[in-house]
Amino acid sequence: MKEPSALSHFRQRLSWDDLDKDAIRKLVRLAAEEDLYGKGLNNLPAKIGDQTTISMEVSGQGMATIVARESLVACGLPMLSLILEEFEVEDAAVENPKSDGDEVEIGETLAIISGAAVGLLAAERTLLNFIQRLSGVATASKAFVKVLSETKTDLLDTRKTTPGYRALEKYATATGGFFNHRYGLNDRILVKDNHLAANRATKGKRLAESVAKLKEKEPDLVIEVEVDCCEQVAPVLSAGVDAILLDNFSVEEVAEAVEEIKGRAVVEASGGIKLESARLYAEASPHFLSTGAPVHNSSWMDLGLDWTKS
Repeated sequence: MKEPSALSHFRQRLSWDDLDKDAIRKLVRLAAEEDLYGKGLNNLPAKIGDQTTISMEVSGQGMATIVARESLVACGLPMLSLILEEFEVEDAAVENPKSDGDEVEIGETLAIISGAAVGLLAAERTLLNFIQRLSGVATASKAFVKVLSETKTDLLDTRKTTPGYRALEKYATATGGFFNHRYGLNDRILVKDNHLAANRATKGKRLAESVAKLKEKEPDLVIEVEVDCCEQVAPVLSAGVDAILLDNFSVEEVAEAVEEIKGRAVVEASGGIKLESARLYAEASPHFLSTGAPVHNSSWMDLGLDWTKS
């Protein structure tokens, strides 16, 4: 069966080099200011800085390892240097025995950090928070990828991300093996049920005409339409849509829609896709399953920062 021409637009993954480092620094700076200055509160604390380390008069150089306390997929390791910079750790250095995307076993070291001890201690929680969160998303993503192994169906992430953390979380899903769906509202046309309802174009000729107008207006953008019943597939196809999102279809309905579409459009199945059901949906042979579960259902990975030298 011939592949849809728009398929290549869906098979894209963010790399670390694609991310805006200044935007990431702003997130790190906010985290540092929360810890050191009480950022976010109306009544700021009377004292600033790491009072424990200051009171104990910590000095000199230090070294610590970031160690896996459970099996995981590493993600966010390039952030370590950025975080140490934002905490102004003197003589900071990072060594990475592991790279993003590596599967790490219990007890293995992901990174070794060194520098002024006072700075390392202040940065500890922020370092772990970012890496634990992103590794959790990457690990959950990898679990979906493994479930779909040896099928013809790939995985897409969603825009169900933590506000402000979209780039990092989409990078984490890509690290785990997902492809990235549209980044925002501006880079693809995705007509959802509420768009159709607002335009009074939910079925038949009106639906086909509405989609056809989009194709004329925006020939350079991929146009995908969400359908929530089998009767909407034919009108959308007749308008020459690039992709069809089957929303909350049963496995049997997905199989029927795939057979009807016959490769004339990219087929994406979404809505309540869970790890336990993903394989069944993949066996219905849509091009993609999309799910936000690796972001909103993932757990933080258990990592430890172990002090090794003072």
